[in-house]
Amino acid sequence: MAGGISLHAVDVASGVPAAGMRVEIFALQGATARSIAQGVLGANGALDHAVVTGTGVQAGVHEAHFHLGDWWRERGAAQAAYFQEVAVFRFNVVNLQEHYHLPLKFTAWGFALFRGA
Repeated sequence: MAGGISLHAVDVASGVPAAGMRVEIFALQGATARSIAQGVLGANGALDHAVVTGTGVQAGVHEAHFHLGDWWRERGAAQAAYFQEVAVFRFNVVNLQEHYHLPLKFTAWGFALFRGA
């Protein structure tokens, strides 16, 4: 896959994709954040949006926001049953011909974000 940004999230404690999790991607320019994608993750835990093929993506600093707290609450979790509200991943798009895959692996108490393949 050439160009673009893809997001994927999995609750690794239960082994299920984070279907329905709200996510956003912003392009940062100084103190200004411009939304380039927003939506909810599909049944496979991935974002289905034109940004995946590069639409709206420019070189520079970006942030992906994974709304974990909302996701837990929508599943009936009590506030004391989870720790994070939003996982923010700030990253730099250097080469517009490369694809930036950003997987989130999480539990109620922690998470890992990285650039995947």
